[in-house]
Amino acid sequence: MQPKKNPKADLSQNSSLYFVAGLAFILLVSWQAIEWKTYEKSMYGYEALNVEDDDDEDVPITEQIKTPPPPAPEVIEVVEDEEEVEETVIESTETDEEEIIEIVEVEEVEEDIDVPFAVIEDVPIFPGCERVKKSERRNCFQEKMNRHIRKNFRYPEIAQEMGIQGRVYVQFVIAKDGNITGVRMRGPDKNLEKEAARIIGKLPKMTPGKQRGRPVRVPFSIPITFRLN
Repeated sequence: MQPKKNPKADLSQNSSLYFVAGLAFILLVSWQAIEWKTYEKSMYGYEALNVEDDDDEDVPITEQIKTPPPPAPEVIEVVEDEEEVEETVIESTETDEEEIIEIVEVEEVEEDIDVPFAVIEDVPIFPGCERVKKSERRNCFQEKMNRHIRKNFRYPEIAQEMGIQGRVYVQFVIAKDGNITGVRMRGPDKNLEKEAARIIGKLPKMTPGKQRGRPVRVPFSIPITFRLN
């Protein structure tokens, strides 16, 4: 039997070439479709811009100021020096060495300052401590003060009956003239404070304390203890 098909007519002979060509065509069409751009058409092909003529400004007409001509030079007349001119003598304001110089003395104003008993240079002198050495006058003052308190001490009867006892803190100032001023008390009872003020009021006049050789006010404080046996 003879075959029906012609062996030369083989359709699959160039199939790979046709496949590559078709694939390239499809990629070209896809790329053109992606890159395709459309634009909206405007109603008018151009836009008109109206510009008003606002830039034209009226320039005011100014008059040119004419400068006046310079004045004519003055004629200087030469006058012969016939009259004598008096010379002005200026006296010197410097003083001579022989002049007397006035010395103005400035008076120093004394200020009322308080110097505590613990730091003052010269402590106040209690009567009876005049002959004591300067270095021992502080101890002598305190000893004389304690003797004075023990000598004049009296326990208030009202405080004894009520059983009141405690410590009264007394503060006073030895003035620049040696007198006792500014007595203040702080204690548990008014009767005890009153007795403490009476004891301090009996202190004698003292020699005032000195700072740098000048009398000053010296505050002093001492506790007075009231205790029932």
